[in-house]
Amino acid sequence: MKAVYLNEHGERDVLQYGDLPEPELPADHVMIEVKACALNHLDLWMRRGIPGYRFIYPFILGSDIAGVVHAAGSAARGLNKGDRVLVNPGVSCGHCEACLAGRDNFCKDYGIIGEHRSGGYAQYVCVPRANILPFPAEMSFEQAACIPLVYLTAWQMVVDKLQIKPGDVILVQAAGSGVSSAAIQIAKLHGATVYATSGSDEKCRKAMELGADACINYNTEDVARRVKELTGKRGVDAVVEHVGGQVFESSLKCLRWGGRVVTCGATTGFSVDLDLRHVFFKQTEILGSTMGSKGELFRIIRMVEAGKLKPVLDRVLPLHEAREAHRLLEERAAFGKIVLVPG
Repeated sequence: MKAVYLNEHGERDVLQYGDLPEPELPADHVMIEVKACALNHLDLWMRRGIPGYRFIYPFILGSDIAGVVHAAGSAARGLNKGDRVLVNPGVSCGHCEACLAGRDNFCKDYGIIGEHRSGGYAQYVCVPRANILPFPAEMSFEQAACIPLVYLTAWQMVVDKLQIKPGDVILVQAAGSGVSSAAIQIAKLHGATVYATSGSDEKCRKAMELGADACINYNTEDVARRVKELTGKRGVDAVVEHVGGQVFESSLKCLRWGGRVVTCGATTGFSVDLDLRHVFFKQTEILGSTMGSKGELFRIIRMVEAGKLKPVLDRVLPLHEAREAHRLLEERAAFGKIVLVPG
């Protein structure tokens, strides 16, 4: 099969396009013919390498996969060859207390396709039967691939962790990212006033088209000062954050007393300077979040089909242009998702 794969970590030139053997098909797995695979910042981290991670090379990136059933293992029931399917990227053991309680992303063996096992930058990929989702009606493969990882992540952050409700005021950092473009819509769906940040006036315009009530260009304005102006010096109830570094520090300054910040990543750096006096005196809550439960994606897909949530597709590139796709993501040249397709 054709694939883009790694034999080492490094810059974009370590992404190799060529032929690899088709994956083996375990009894409880399904082989998917990949029609579209969306990029995430996770792909950049995996390509560059993270201390403590051990890869079996060649390794294939790609977590957000849409395609058709090519073959099903003997224990993978209820599917037919050619069925259009979407893949849930979170993999867990399926039998521990967390999994059986519907909290599979708390499983000690939890992993993500494209991070802990090879993913969708390929012609075929094998995934557990439990990770097969219904394909959203009236949607292209490219649009569908924009849904799983970012909407599942944003849903847990906004709904489960922050418990956003009507009347809340929320700040979503870095509106052009996949997670943030999803978080804006989910927060509006739950009745919040949403302020967003982005690095250009054009991206701010797009954020407001998604539903943001205001957007702050962090390259031309002081975010914390502008938030205080928008909220009458009160501050926001909650912040959605995945940038890290100085942005995390700025997020804390934007909160009201007793406010909450939730983070799912650190695209600009894992270390932050944190004055704990501002945390305990203002009674700030700092929440961590990774992915979400498998069941939540079924609800999200129904919201998409009802037109209440909209996948944000920036552009589509052929698989062999994966290096260019990584360049665009690294340079923050996209608003929403970049998707790779066969060819």
